[in-house]
Amino acid sequence: MTNRVMQVLCAMAVLVGMSASAQAADYYVSVARGRGKVASKEQPAKDLGNIASQLKDGDVVHVAQGTYLGRGDSGADLVPVAIRLLGGYSDDFSKRDPWGQFKTIFAGTNAVSGSTDYRLAITAKGCTSEVVVSGIIFDNGPRNRYTDANKLVIARQADMARNENATPEAGGIRVTLDKQGKATIENNVVMNTAPTGGAIAAWGHHGTQIVVRNNLIINNTGEGIFALSVWHPRDAQGNASFVIENNTVLFSWKHDAIATYGGNALKMDTDVTLVARNNVFAFGDYGGVDNIKRAKGMTLKDNLFAANKLYDYREFNTNMTVAKLEDEAELLSKETLGNVTQPIKLPVGERWANIYASRVEVSRAAVDSAAKVPNTGANALRGMLGLPLQATGVRTDANVWLPLLEVDDALRTGQTPYLGKYGCRRPTGQ
Repeated sequence: MTNRVMQVLCAMAVLVGMSASAQAADYYVSVARGRGKVASKEQPAKDLGNIASQLKDGDVVHVAQGTYLGRGDSGADLVPVAIRLLGGYSDDFSKRDPWGQFKTIFAGTNAVSGSTDYRLAITAKGCTSEVVVSGIIFDNGPRNRYTDANKLVIARQADMARNENATPEAGGIRVTLDKQGKATIENNVVMNTAPTGGAIAAWGHHGTQIVVRNNLIINNTGEGIFALSVWHPRDAQGNASFVIENNTVLFSWKHDAIATYGGNALKMDTDVTLVARNNVFAFGDYGGVDNIKRAKGMTLKDNLFAANKLYDYREFNTNMTVAKLEDEAELLSKETLGNVTQPIKLPVGERWANIYASRVEVSRAAVDSAAKVPNTGANALRGMLGLPLQATGVRTDANVWLPLLEVDDALRTGQTPYLGKYGCRRPTGQ
């Protein structure tokens, strides 16, 4: 391809982007006074889901304080274009204070009719505008099914007789970009979600740029932040680029009590370029940063690791503490410096802290070694079919698993950086 052709294509791309920006519209949403689909500041819509189908590439949606359950109380919003979604406004949209006076909470219900998808999923294929998600509290607590009224243990199966849905195996935010796309996910709280993958899952593509900044990600299963890509080149050219900075990721649980996956603050795909700096990665059931897929050239700089159970950093099957990663890691860049491990005190609330501290660990190895395989007709049939035999008589459930964390308890842990430097802070009005 000649330089002249490249110049023409670049110019066309700029013109398309300018056209999309010029046509972008502002929409307003208020659960307190919303009605209809005009979605203006004077006549806002009631829920993002009610206007999702009319949004265009580059539109801006402003969401006032209040709790939003999704269209038809579905508990999930699916947006098929790149938008800027801004929450934390006062009801007249004159002020913003997302983690304080004007909380915009995306929640749901546990009815069987509800969705089990991500609370917010934005798919920006064919779009030229930047995706922005800012100032929203994603709380899946009301969407989860718990085993009893104390809400200490989530249940991943539905109870149709009681009209109770299964706990969604999905996180709070999923963003999927097209080639050369951009996304910024900042100033959000993601809590009480129970995904197999990421509480925040961002899918890059060829040449994409994704920033995940100043988020509080607390009390979730799976991975706190999962940096993924649909682009897997043979020559490592055009990798999706991620900047992960000033986030506080706390209490990342394994998928379930005996799972061998999940439980990390940050995990990344193979073909991504990633810089993680000034984050807090703490209280992971497995670890802080999981590079089991062997992403190359990643930079970890000035991050705080605390109370991760098996490792601070894992590179394929090698577990490392902060003290060893600069010497022993083979896939980290030379700019990997300044990471520390120190105890931190969390103002999470005494009740929830006691619940978390009282949980009884269940070891998968102990379960496997203690299992007894009965000599039943069913197992004889499974053996002849080449299927694993089924064990009985071994307790594999936990007394505490992803217990409900209240919003105010969560927010206390993210108001200021830890040790004066690491993690998120309460966003100022914008």
